[in-house]
Amino acid sequence: MKGHQSPSNEWTTNRRVLLKGMLLASAAYVAMRSTAHASSCADHIVRIGTINAPDTMNPFATWGSFWPLVFSYDFLVGVDTQRHSDRKGFAKEWSVADDKLTWTFKTWPGMKWSDGQPATARDVAFTYNYLRGSIGKPDELNVGWNNTDGLKNIEFVTAVDNDTLQIKTKEPSRWPTDNTTMIVPEHIWKDISYADARSTFHNDPPIVGSGPMIISEFQQGQFVRFTPNSHFRTGQPGTAGMILQIFATADPIAQGLKSGSLDYGVSLTAAQWADLAKDPNILAGQSRVEQRDFLAFNTLSGKGVGSTKALQDPKFRDAIGYAIDQRAIVDRAYRGHADPGVGLAMPAATDYYSDLSDIKRHFDLAEAARRLDAAGYRDTNGDGVREDKDGKNFQLELITGTSSGTLEIPIAAVQLIAGWLGQIGVPVSVTQLDSGALGARVASPEKGGGGWDLLVASTYLSSSPHDILITGAGNSLGTNNRSYWKNDKFDELLAEVDATVDLKKARDLVNQAVGLVYTEAPYIMLCYPFVLEAHRKDCFQGWGTNDAVSQWGYFPFDRLKPVPAP
Repeated sequence: MKGHQSPSNEWTTNRRVLLKGMLLASAAYVAMRSTAHASSCADHIVRIGTINAPDTMNPFATWGSFWPLVFSYDFLVGVDTQRHSDRKGFAKEWSVADDKLTWTFKTWPGMKWSDGQPATARDVAFTYNYLRGSIGKPDELNVGWNNTDGLKNIEFVTAVDNDTLQIKTKEPSRWPTDNTTMIVPEHIWKDISYADARSTFHNDPPIVGSGPMIISEFQQGQFVRFTPNSHFRTGQPGTAGMILQIFATADPIAQGLKSGSLDYGVSLTAAQWADLAKDPNILAGQSRVEQRDFLAFNTLSGKGVGSTKALQDPKFRDAIGYAIDQRAIVDRAYRGHADPGVGLAMPAATDYYSDLSDIKRHFDLAEAARRLDAAGYRDTNGDGVREDKDGKNFQLELITGTSSGTLEIPIAAVQLIAGWLGQIGVPVSVTQLDSGALGARVASPEKGGGGWDLLVASTYLSSSPHDILITGAGNSLGTNNRSYWKNDKFDELLAEVDATVDLKKARDLVNQAVGLVYTEAPYIMLCYPFVLEAHRKDCFQGWGTNDAVSQWGYFPFDRLKPVPAP
């Protein structure tokens, strides 16, 4: 469900406006199926409800279609594989040589694509080399999940044989295992030009993939239909298929779970989750994920600049940090379903998270006001509104919205922030935007973005060191770097992180970089929200317990089985 990485990433133009227009039709579908729930288990088709906006089934051209693409494609290794020994990707096993540069991967022998063609290490080599070949060209593949990020450090990628892949990096790096590139079949993609791959090639269903569920039909803004992959490496899944039902809000998801017209729902609100948890036929769960909800400052000084130069001043931003009560945001806006925000590293990144206790701010409106005074932002005429150093009254525009594939930010969080800033003489007006409009506003200035002052938004990347830090990367302005902040020391630390395999060294570099961002304050982390989900227990068995449904792979939809008839 990510609008997850670069993973380098997101702000895909979704179709939220279109979805709103289609919501009635989607809700009608749910209601229609709910009238026949007594027999709905019999078709053995899993129904999923999600707030999402997949726009294309082409992984080289989208950040908004993680769900459904992750059900049909494998990563070589991927996040799930590194956390769970029973959730392998395209690679069965891997190792790095003593030189810390040469990685060897063994793929699953005898594996096939969903069309029956052999799926081998040669397909993996093709996928990476296809991306590498686009680097520096006008149509470089740098706009979707399958992107060139990190590939400049690759010396070569080669298939030694059908089951063996070698990747050699120019400098030590964990990229070979940490990247989230979806492996595609060479026989489908070899004749697709770079220009088409990054834009016009839709990769229309039925998709040829290696995952357990193959996308067989896609109706934008409505649903995605899947059929089981009869060639899946562990055997054809035990269900008859799957339908991903797309909604603009969580309301019909909660209704569908209660009525039985949906088997699984995600991105629930706290109130819906609490209500569903009372239903004996439903198991409600929550999990830490990599999403970070933040307040960003527009730090630009040229094209796209905000309404005041104060936004460029670390002292101003630091003072605002004292006016943000993360614990109150968690308790009052998220109803406890989040961890309070601190730095760029989220608690789900257990190897790198720190509470920054030595430099951590505390909520204190009086201290925030004192620091603003000391930095030269005073209310000189006593009208209750501070002036900046150019003598202009503050009136900051805060823009907000939710991008496709991320968990919704409660508007109450935005209201709390606006209220606190108003109390210290910095009035804020709030503009709510749909995902497409928000993406346009936060794009790079060269693409027409900027002109706003404050942003409340989210990023949902992996827990790799690179993805933790890319939010501050100077080469990611208008994509992952939402504040447009540039800092040479930070970029040096990120380059060092990208060139290390040693976990202890990587942890130290990440801590330095996270501390630098915290001090300079281009972002104020609000919280790390939990994903709230629920599934029915009457039709299917084999759901997970803690991590019931992976947000980084297709678990457990590769192993669900119908509940035996009584």
